[in-house]
Amino acid sequence: MLTAENRTMEREIVASYEPKKNNEIRMFESSDEMATDLAEYISQVSEISIKERGYFAIALSGGPLISFMRKLCEAPYNKTLDWSKWYIFWADERAVAKNHVDSYYKSTKEDFLSKVPILNGHVYSINDNVTVEDAATDYEFVIRQLVKIRTVGVSESNDCPKFDLILLSIGSDGHVASLFPNHPALELKDDWVTYITDSPVPPPERITFTLPVINSASNIAVVATGEDKAKAVYFAISDGAEGPDAPSIPARMVQPTDGKLVWFLDKASASFLEAKTKNDGYEHPKY
Repeated sequence: MLTAENRTMEREIVASYEPKKNNEIRMFESSDEMATDLAEYISQVSEISIKERGYFAIALSGGPLISFMRKLCEAPYNKTLDWSKWYIFWADERAVAKNHVDSYYKSTKEDFLSKVPILNGHVYSINDNVTVEDAATDYEFVIRQLVKIRTVGVSESNDCPKFDLILLSIGSDGHVASLFPNHPALELKDDWVTYITDSPVPPPERITFTLPVINSASNIAVVATGEDKAKAVYFAISDGAEGPDAPSIPARMVQPTDGKLVWFLDKASASFLEAKTKNDGYEHPKY
């Protein structure tokens, strides 16, 4: 549990790094505390969405996210959530067969979907029987059809889908979904779903939501764990990382248009933020 001293430090960090509107930072001493809080957060967002819209459209990503959703498979959530109103999507996916070890669908099904009563017809995975380009086109078409009937909401600011919640993890290079630093996919404005064939980490072929779709969500949560994410978290969050020398990392580009962004950080991933808070003269890390 957080000690009084740690809680004070957490408040100082949050105060130092909450200048952007509708952004929130949550820090945790342990993975169990993070999983507990994330489950409650997702539960609250789902309940509000179902009450307001009649549906809960959530987009998942890869990395450690699914393991941190494990508390939703337990009491009280497995009995109290209205799972029949949940609709599952992926903010990115690897272009591999659904039963491949690298498939996000496979890991999500094994660790989450198989343990909760979400309807199979409400789970929208990519088509793994076509090229990655066609898979991206197909996935965007499916989402457009669901926006038409408002199973997925629509943004008031543009014609993008407005997912109730998009859950993301951050890579050590600052990538989110399958949007990697300095990649042309970051510049796309009109596409909802795109594809890449040159991922810097294998497998190379992936589909991904574009930044306009991510930033149109009602709620975005970014989960970061481990010391290897500390620099990326610092450059994504810190105002001290602005300027011509600051790396242009995708996670920093996640800024919801009308929604809310919550960062879920463990102590290791927040270590550079802590160092900056303890010493205002701290020289920010170099990539």
